[in-house]
Amino acid sequence: MSQPTNPERRPLALRFPLHGSRLIEASAGTGKTFTISALYLRLVLGHGGEAGFSRELLPPEILVVTFTDAATRELRDRIRARLVEAAKVFREEAPGDDLLRQLRGDFAAERWPACARRLDIAAQWMDEAAVSTIHGWCQRMLREHAFDSGSLFTQTLETDHGELMAEVVRDYWRRHCYPLSGAALAWVIEHWEHPDRLLRDKLRPLLGEPDAAPDEALGALLERVLAEQTRELAKLKEGWGDWADELEALLDEARERKAFNGSKLKQPDYKRWCGQLREWAGDPEQHALDLKTGFKRLTPDGLAEAWKGTPPAHLGLEAMVGLPGRLQALAGPDEPARRHAAAWVRQRFEQEKRRRAEMGFDDMLIRLDAALQGDNGERLAGVIRAQFPVALIDEFQDTDPLQYRIFDRIYEVRANRADGGLFMIGDPKQAIYAFRGADIHTYLRARYATAGRHYDLDTNFRSSPAMVAAVNRVFQLAEARASGRGAFLFRAEEDNPLPFHAVRAQGRQEVWQVEGERPAALQLWHLQSPEPLSGTAYRTEMAGRAASEIARLLGLGQQGRAGFVEQGDLTPLQSSDIAVLVRDFREAEAIRGQLAARGVRSVYLSDQDSVFASPEARDLLLWLRACAEPDLDRPLRAALASRSLGLELADLEQLNQNERDWERRVMQFRGYRQRWQRQGVLPMLHQLLHDFDLPQRLMARPDGERALTNLLHLAELLQRAAAELDGEQALIRYLSELLAGEIEAAEEQVLRLESDAALVRVVTIHKSKGLEYPLVFLPFVCAFRTVDGGKPLQVHDGERRRLVLNPDPQVVERADRERLGEELRLLYVALTRARHACWLGIADLKVGNGKKSRLHESALGYLLGGGAPLADGAALEQWLAPLNEDRESRVLAAPDAGAARFREQ
Repeated sequence: MSQPTNPERRPLALRFPLHGSRLIEASAGTGKTFTISALYLRLVLGHGGEAGFSRELLPPEILVVTFTDAATRELRDRIRARLVEAAKVFREEAPGDDLLRQLRGDFAAERWPACARRLDIAAQWMDEAAVSTIHGWCQRMLREHAFDSGSLFTQTLETDHGELMAEVVRDYWRRHCYPLSGAALAWVIEHWEHPDRLLRDKLRPLLGEPDAAPDEALGALLERVLAEQTRELAKLKEGWGDWADELEALLDEARERKAFNGSKLKQPDYKRWCGQLREWAGDPEQHALDLKTGFKRLTPDGLAEAWKGTPPAHLGLEAMVGLPGRLQALAGPDEPARRHAAAWVRQRFEQEKRRRAEMGFDDMLIRLDAALQGDNGERLAGVIRAQFPVALIDEFQDTDPLQYRIFDRIYEVRANRADGGLFMIGDPKQAIYAFRGADIHTYLRARYATAGRHYDLDTNFRSSPAMVAAVNRVFQLAEARASGRGAFLFRAEEDNPLPFHAVRAQGRQEVWQVEGERPAALQLWHLQSPEPLSGTAYRTEMAGRAASEIARLLGLGQQGRAGFVEQGDLTPLQSSDIAVLVRDFREAEAIRGQLAARGVRSVYLSDQDSVFASPEARDLLLWLRACAEPDLDRPLRAALASRSLGLELADLEQLNQNERDWERRVMQFRGYRQRWQRQGVLPMLHQLLHDFDLPQRLMARPDGERALTNLLHLAELLQRAAAELDGEQALIRYLSELLAGEIEAAEEQVLRLESDAALVRVVTIHKSKGLEYPLVFLPFVCAFRTVDGGKPLQVHDGERRRLVLNPDPQVVERADRERLGEELRLLYVALTRARHACWLGIADLKVGNGKKSRLHESALGYLLGGGAPLADGAALEQWLAPLNEDRESRVLAAPDAGAARFREQ
């Protein structure tokens, strides 16, 4: 094999060592899939000499893991196509690209026919290739290595274990709650009420926690904790009855002397606070105390703000300083009881699944991990390593701790074994799936374990040079100014584990052009306002302005004045060239409504919204109730008045006035019941849709296509569920539980695409990951969600993510920092989707009824201001000024929200 004179100038894909544990960091658009395909070719050919693998491999021996079925299919097809193309290049039947020509040049010419044959064989074997999702591969390993893993030979994959989980919780209730009495029983009735609420409101967040199975009964636990709480509460209340009287008398006397500002400390307020304190101190059973502003005002500092001179001293004022914290620390049985129930339910749930020979998606990973960590784990790891000498993990930044532990156990990442290969390919800047369990800290752990074995893909092939330069500029400015924490909220020092490195641009042949000019690739619309805007006002303003600009550009495209120029020829702008990226359904509704008002059709794409959360699902429940019992007035009237049926008010009133019309409706719904009983729920619903002319009537509505798609999707899901349920009422109860969130929605319940037409695409940022669009609008890019300290929070404690049920201020601060880090990565994903141009809607924002600017708590605000609060509107202009200095980006006043309509031709 010949060797190039300067190997460092060769593509990484051709010089990458094909053994050991290694990490490839691939920034957005830098050819990750292209690189994976090239590494696959080299492994098949045995390419690389000392940098290659020890022998040639065939597709069944090369494990390629990614995280979705769609990505698996795409990767398999891309690899197969690459193998076929490479075979043609080695046979000199096709010129191939530079990489394939260099690859061929590394082999002696007399070996080219043999290489072509091997590539052809590999392409034919791709149906047997080990290209799989992590879940599918784990299931396969459990099945193929049943003896070594201690797994059953035959197990059923069950995607919806909602009913089994409900049964297990009811079993816990029978075993642990029925025997209770006294204070323990009263506590359970007050806080848990019934098994369904226990599961829905208390247990779900804790079922993923690794708590050990309880070793004491719930009753004993409750009695012990309640007794401790009663003792601590009594100590805390000591003295407060007298102090409340003394404080009230002291303030009354001071009020007579006008010793304090009456507008800052009002008599009704302090009397109410003192009364609450007396009542709380005098009732041994009362735990809660909510003084609201009284907790602050009845302290030395709080009183000093209202006092005209030196405020008086009092033990009660001193004690009030620590009272809120002591009340919060006075933990009752809520957390230990919930963890007790969750641990027992989790253990019994697992036992029941094993007894039924069933597995959920997560069980595949859990059981393989348990087998690898067990007594026979070393042998199992060796068997799997021999079966798959090399593994390539795509989208590695989305790996969770459990998945990484599995691969680490098999391939021994830190040991860097020479007899195998584990190649982890990903981009930590695109780690945006924390809500699914993906953990940026897992990636960083692997990064440290492979120190010295890191490689970078640093050339963007997706976007124009101007677009790449503009994005580089945004993050480079933040890297320099973000208060020493870097653009992604890690330390901006030499050991920064997540730095931003500018990437180069390969460029594109076509050029974005409007009216003969090249607009700036990044346009920042500054919406100026005298005071910070609320989230609702920001969303409303930006939706109208973005929709107007989209309508204007599409109109110019129709006139041949906006589009993409390549070799002097202009391809006019089309609706499908535009994507609007949003965070959630609320933002999608805002922009789609404004687009529709201007005659621009759009389609919404999301990867997480359930069809059971749609308005049509609730209307369908009304229809089913009416069809099941058509002789009952209230269900039938509710069904007929549903929005989806869309009957006129006059028609509904006629039913009240004319008994014959009402009887005809009753007979109509009796017919639906008969068809339901004889043929099933799907034919019945199709008949109902036809009788009310819903397809034609819905399509006349702006959101009609979405509504009709949802109704047909729901009908299919109900028909499938009805096969396992007994009777109409069982199906109605099943749908009711889904709507209430008591049954966990399965993957097939995600909203379907309502149209394949060439429309403007409104896409969630999560859904857009891995995709690209010619033009991207981010009208709501400054929006953010603050952490709610009153709810349980997930935080990383240095070892793993854990759920804190009663977070203190330090936990809330840590959770908010993690929230901001995730939103920074989400912003990076959003900004790197565009090929040619991106528009950002920027405004100063507040939260709720507050007056102060909170823009710095958003991802874009952090990048612009380095984490410092915004002083005033002029400061925002100063933040934006550096982005107005380059040709690639421009700060502009937000365009007006015009009413001009776009008319499709």
